[in-house]
Amino acid sequence: MPKAVRFDQYGDINVLNVVEVPQPEPGAGEVLVAVKAAGINPGEAKVREGAMHDRWPATFPSGQGSDLAGVVAKLGPGVTGFAVGDEVLGFTNLRASQAQFVIVQADELAPKPANVPWEVAGSLFVAGTTAFAAVRAVELKPGDTVAVSGAAGGVGSLVVQLARRAGAEVIGIAGPANHAWLASQGVKPVEYGTGLAERLRETAGRIDAFIDTHGEGYVKLALDLGVDRDRVNTIIDFAAAAEYGVKAEGNGAAATIEVVAELADLVARGELEVPIAATFPLDEVRAAFELVEQGHAHGKVVLLP
Repeated sequence: MPKAVRFDQYGDINVLNVVEVPQPEPGAGEVLVAVKAAGINPGEAKVREGAMHDRWPATFPSGQGSDLAGVVAKLGPGVTGFAVGDEVLGFTNLRASQAQFVIVQADELAPKPANVPWEVAGSLFVAGTTAFAAVRAVELKPGDTVAVSGAAGGVGSLVVQLARRAGAEVIGIAGPANHAWLASQGVKPVEYGTGLAERLRETAGRIDAFIDTHGEGYVKLALDLGVDRDRVNTIIDFAAAAEYGVKAEGNGAAATIEVVAELADLVARGELEVPIAATFPLDEVRAAFELVEQGHAHGKVVLLP
């Protein structure tokens, strides 16, 4: 029997188990995908802990995961445009991708470009669409200067590249270990911590927009630096967004297969790099989430079922 990640109650990584499950069968308009890679996202940890119960409650037993890439194993009735054996990427909204097999709506899949590695293809959805929406939200134009918190993380590493593609000067707030990578992307790195506001002023002079991928006070910092409310976007600090009236556009604002396919095409053309921090087999899902929850990984953590 195939295996899948499950948890039966809210809690820390120790509630995660990999269990045998019945082989899923695709219904009308659905595709059965043999999963080759499934990205992990920090929000999944928050859901599992129960911290997002009011916003995204879990029903038990619960699966996990949205991002996926794999091979078409079976087609449900009425599905056209795909064939068994096709390599695909996409997403599911059913918290189910961290598994060996997953049922996916046909319109939530796209062909995987041949030169995009599995671990990249399988981790594009949440981070990629979140970054896409965040950059769009602050309306960057050539000549703007934008600061990005968490600039080397799973979302931030994509935000800085998409912001550069929009013609902006980008300041990336990150730890020293990630400064060389940021500089290689044409980003000006600035270390977080005490004195950050002064360092940002020294580096940029004027900051036109701010994208917060980290939380913990960056929204207020952006406003203190003089950034207009309508050009501040946080993907994580919803309380601050409500308090200060800034934007909070993320995955939900760009969660379409067209955006995922566009990002995959940029990767295939060598115009977007998706850093991979680490990969883990499905059975090591607890270790994978432990790394994600430390909050310092450069890029994506991915399960390879």
